[in-house]
Amino acid sequence: MNDKISYEDRKELPDSVFGLPERREYPMPDAAHVRAAEAYFRYCPEDLKPKLARAIMQRAAEYGVDVESPTVLSYAEK
Repeated sequence: MNDKISYEDRKELPDSVFGLPERREYPMPDAAHVRAAEAYFRYCPEDLKPKLARAIMQRAAEYGVDVESPTVLSYAEK
């Protein structure tokens, strides 16, 4: 799994592919990055977790990724 994006490539990504677009954090341009965002979810600030969880669920649906984290699933419902 390659979940590394170069600084240059990351600068080119549209805000819409980020889980937290206003902070340009948690890029999810493909399925591997959706899984990475799920894995790094615990590092998200508490007040932003519901927003990030919903973004993960949306991008996961686009890429056919099964979100398995009970934490992400529970925050997505908030």
